[in-house]
Amino acid sequence: MSDIQACSGASPNSRASVMPSLLAGRYRIERELGAGGMGVVYRARDLLHEQFGEPESSVALKVLGEAFSQATDGHVLLYSEFALTRRLLHERVIRAYSFEVDTACEVAFYTMELMTGMTLDRLLLECPGGLPWHELQPIAVGLLDALRYTHQQGVLHGDVKPGNVMVGDQGLRLFDFGLGQTVEQVSVGLPGLNRSRFNAWTPSYAAPELFDGAPLAASADLYAVACVLYELAQGRCASDGHLTNRSAARWSSPGELPRHCWSALRTAMDSDPHRRTVTIGELREVMGGARSGIQRWLKLRGSTQPTKS
Repeated sequence: MSDIQACSGASPNSRASVMPSLLAGRYRIERELGAGGMGVVYRARDLLHEQFGEPESSVALKVLGEAFSQATDGHVLLYSEFALTRRLLHERVIRAYSFEVDTACEVAFYTMELMTGMTLDRLLLECPGGLPWHELQPIAVGLLDALRYTHQQGVLHGDVKPGNVMVGDQGLRLFDFGLGQTVEQVSVGLPGLNRSRFNAWTPSYAAPELFDGAPLAASADLYAVACVLYELAQGRCASDGHLTNRSAARWSSPGELPRHCWSALRTAMDSDPHRRTVTIGELREVMGGARSGIQRWLKLRGSTQPTKS
């Protein structure tokens, strides 16, 4: 089938239609890499870069999934995700390259760094009992580094979960900012997409207050990343997805996790955002084994939870 034939009769960004083999006269689609609730990611070759002799011409290319392509503001949603990702330049965050529209096929898409490796949900399938501490620690530190950086740049991720973190030869990458927002959008109430209408929160990792209509906040990202780290250590989710079954009393110190790490992690997983008194930066220092971070955390615990004689 020719490239023109592949475009004919295709509805914009619909997976039900045949995906064009060439987009914008430049990106040769090779295969599908994965599909999530909002989009589909393909591996593609950048023919322009190939023509100029670039040794690495492969990219990841994201389009909207069929359900979201039917929304009148679907392309705006995709651009919003691209714009949030583009403002982030960190070795632990996926790099976005460009947003484009193939006008002939009416397909909006953006390109980004192509990662090789596996997502954390795939890793958990291979390690059902959880990861040993020497394997978990660098993943925890890398993920917390990425999240701390995004918050410093005024970006809230909104959907931290194992399927949105990849580890491989290039290290760890946090990706998929489709549910993300800027701090300015949240605090000032600037106009934006109403993401709640998509019912896209993942119950096992989304902070409980989000389901009650609370705005996205750094404490929600903190809750989500703590749930991910707990699952990596324990081999199972802290929550079974039921919002009424999130009592901290049912959690036990997971696997080989050091005691001081568990204290900070359990605080970060509190269902009440006002009781999540540890920050992502403090959690990173504790998980990283920094003596200063541990001492600060222990001092905080001592000031809020006096030791009984």
